[in-house]
Amino acid sequence: MEYDVIQGDIAAQSADVLVNAAGTSLRMGSGVAGALRRGAGEAINEAAMEMGPVDLGAVAVTDAYDLDAEYVIHAAAMPHDGDGRATAESVRNATRNALEKADELGCRSLVMPALGCGVAGFDLADGATIIDEEITSYESDALEDVVFIAYSDEEYDTIRAAIGTAERSETSDEREPDR
Repeated sequence: MEYDVIQGDIAAQSADVLVNAAGTSLRMGSGVAGALRRGAGEAINEAAMEMGPVDLGAVAVTDAYDLDAEYVIHAAAMPHDGDGRATAESVRNATRNALEKADELGCRSLVMPALGCGVAGFDLADGATIIDEEITSYESDALEDVVFIAYSDEEYDTIRAAIGTAERSETSDEREPDR
């Protein structure tokens, strides 16, 4: 399985499945969810909410609507009750469950953001390490190409530093140097 880290807008990516950094209610608010909702159209939010709420760490699948993908997997790394904060366990479970669901669906390509590390407040470097561990240890049946995507240059640099990707090749044209 090919695995890469890139910088870009998840809603502009082309893959069999895009992963949404969701909360347990599956309501698509801001951050990654907001970008995907804007790209897909409001119907994706309605479809996702009809499936919620889900357990922390669980996933739900919707059509990708106007996005360049077949599916969106909504990975609930963040609770929508209590303090709303993601945990190491919720990030790990949401990542693993998203990979497993993509395999079950027969998807060959997947783009995943830093689950639980935005509005859910989990430390980005720690989250990147957990997500990297789950991706690199995952034994796929169908997935051939997994992309871990960062939105900003700062996020990209933090992820690369956290997972030691200096030796990993950068194969995407999405990275836009601004230095």
